[in-house]
Amino acid sequence: MEKLEARIRNHDREIEKMCNFHYQGFVDSITELLKVRGEAEKLKNQVTDTNGRLQVDGAELLSTMKELQQCRVQQRNIAATVDKLNLCLPVLEMYSKLQVQMKTKRHYPALKTLEQLEHTYLPQVSHYRFCQVMVDNIPRLREEIKEVSMSDLKDFLESIRKHSERIGEFAMKQVRR
Repeated sequence: MEKLEARIRNHDREIEKMCNFHYQGFVDSITELLKVRGEAEKLKNQVTDTNGRLQVDGAELLSTMKELQQCRVQQRNIAATVDKLNLCLPVLEMYSKLQVQMKTKRHYPALKTLEQLEHTYLPQVSHYRFCQVMVDNIPRLREEIKEVSMSDLKDFLESIRKHSERIGEFAMKQVRR
């Protein structure tokens, strides 16, 4: 029994030595884990701060990108509008020229302009409402030019009839000289 108890004490000492030996390693490991936990918390805080800054910067960038996208859409719309206006501008210029020619009683150029407008310019932009109004007005304008031309011709012929005696007298005087 004594030998058994001696042996047990011997084993207990060895176990205690082993535990003491490993206990220091265990304490060191726990200390290192506590340091790692502290570092992990610092890293977590840094990641959280970085994420917050990225979220703010990302929101600003997203807002700027939306503004840029909106500006590009507006730019495309403006370019399309300018193209359409450049297509319509010659039609409006020709129509204006026609109106001026009609006011200045230049009937033959007005008819030529009307024909050019009708056959060259209006077909290119026929899908616009103002062009349809112009197309609808062409027969009326043609008739108006015709009536004004006939009226001018009648006035001219009447004027010639009134002044034909004086013109004849003047011609006879010129021939006598």
